This record gives sequence, C-alpha cells and structure tokens, in this order.
Amino acid sequence: MSTTYDLAEPVPQKTTRFFENLFSRQSLPLPAIIFMIVVTQIPLILTLRYSLERWNLLRPERRAFIWFNNYVNILEDQDFWTIILNTLSLTLSVVLITLVLGMLLALLLNREFPGRNIIRTMLITPFLIMPTVSAVLWKNVLFNPAFGLLAALFAMLGLDRPDFLAEAPMASVITVIVWQWTPFMMLILLAGMQSLDAEQMEASQIDGAGRLTQFRYIVLPHLQRYIEIAVLMETLFILSVFGEIFVTTTGGPGIQTTNLSFGIYQEAFNRWNIGSASAMGVYAIILANIIVLLFVRVLRSGRHQEVKA
Repeated sequence: MSTTYDLAEPVPQKTTRFFENLFSRQSLPLPAIIFMIVVTQIPLILTLRYSLERWNLLRPERRAFIWFNNYVNILEDQDFWTIILNTLSLTLSVVLITLVLGMLLALLLNREFPGRNIIRTMLITPFLIMPTVSAVLWKNVLFNPAFGLLAALFAMLGLDRPDFLAEAPMASVITVIVWQWTPFMMLILLAGMQSLDAEQMEASQIDGAGRLTQFRYIVLPHLQRYIEIAVLMETLFILSVFGEIFVTTTGGPGIQTTNLSFGIYQEAFNRWNIGSASAMGVYAIILANIIVLLFVRVLRSGRHQEVKA
C-alpha cells in the first residue's frame, strides 16, 4: 500500500488550525460544563442506583438489587405522606408570607426618609446570619419558656409562659425561616422598584392615579419578573431547609415538623437505610420540580391576565 500526503497544506499549519479550533471561543465554556456534569449528574446517577438497592449499613451482607421496592414501600408508609404535607405547608407558608412582608418593606425602603440606609442594613442582617445560628438564637433567646424574651413578656402581662416549640412547632419553625428569608425577597423587589421609570409614576400622578392604582397597574406588572425570580429561588431553598428544623425541633414532636430534607437525614443517618433514603431523595427532586412548575404557571398566567387587561 502506498501512503498519500496532502502537500498543499504543510503539517505545521494543520497543527496550528487544530489548536485554534480546540481553543476557540465556542469551546471555552467546555471545562465549566464538564465540571457541572461531574458535580451534579454523577451524584444523581449514584442516587438513582442506590434507590434500587436494599442497602442498610447495619446489615451490609443483605445488600441486593430490589428494583422499585423502595419506592413502593415509601408510598405505602403513612408517615411519608405526613412529611409531604409538612413540606408543602412549610414551603407555601414561608414563600407567601415573605412575599407579602418583602413587598411591604420594599415599598417602605423605596421612599426617601432619614436613616433609610441604616434601616436597610438592619433589615438585611437576618439573611446574612447562618441558619443554625439564627435557629439557636430563636430557640434560646426568644422561644425558651424559662428565660426567653417572649416568655418574659407573657409573664409581665400576667399570662402563663408559653412553650412555642412544643405547643406550636410548625408555626415556630415558619417564624424562624420567615425572619431569615424576608430580607431576600425584600432585596429583589426593592431592586425591581428602583428600576421603575420615575417619569411614568409622575405621569400617572398627574392623571389622578392614587397609590393603590399605581401599585395595581404600574408597580405590580413591572415587578412580575422579579417576583418570579424571587419565588422560584426561595422555593428551591425552602424545600431543602434542614438546619432550622434540626436545631429547634429535630422534626418533632413526632414528625409534626419533619420535611423531606430532614426525613431523608433521619432515614440515612438514624436508620442507616441508604436505599430508602435515596428513594426519598428522588421523590424530593420530583416534588421540587412539580412545585416550581406550578409556581411558574401561576405567575405567568397572572402576567398574561395583566397584559390582556
């Protein structure tokens, strides 16, 4: 056999062209894409694999593939549906309350008044505190029935000292998380309000529009995209809340404050059931996607109605 060579183009030029294609602008994001695939998809694949196994660390000799039995067993467990309801109620309550409070605070801070920068800094502070630290603060300084601030106020009024974490555990957890996440919602909505055209507001005032009319037909439609971003991001974070529950109630009393994240932790590190915990993790992913899609659909339907109006 005879080998043919392309003498029209020298070998160094071919090599140069190869490296130019290799390091072109289109290929620059490739390392980041590969890194994201390794960090996100490989753990997901392993979770899917473990969810198909009977694998308890206390009995490693019994490890075997059981396919979808873990998924079926979880659905047949009544505690799992209680955990799902806890997760939904916690997420929806926190998102809605922080949206309302964040909107009110953003409307307040959007106005000029003395000391606005100091008040803005103070309102942002809760979001900068670590979740476990804020949970310890609320549990020991405010909610403690013996020496907590709220218990002292009740005693000053001649009332019994309440134990909020025992008497209203879910409401207490929601309060802690709302206190921490309201600044996040406030910051995004405040950024949206500050991008609103001032001339448009002045023109509406000249036409006789009141505060409520301006908010209904100008401010709220302008903030629609900001609300979507804030709600979606906060929903994803609230679905994975763990530290606040672990520190304040440890999922109790019973499982009254156990959400999916804490339930997965208990299944994996209290019962050492890796297969069942992995299956619960898959259900958590499915639930997060369903909630996010529902939020997006509701918000976008609201936007379409505003456009039609």
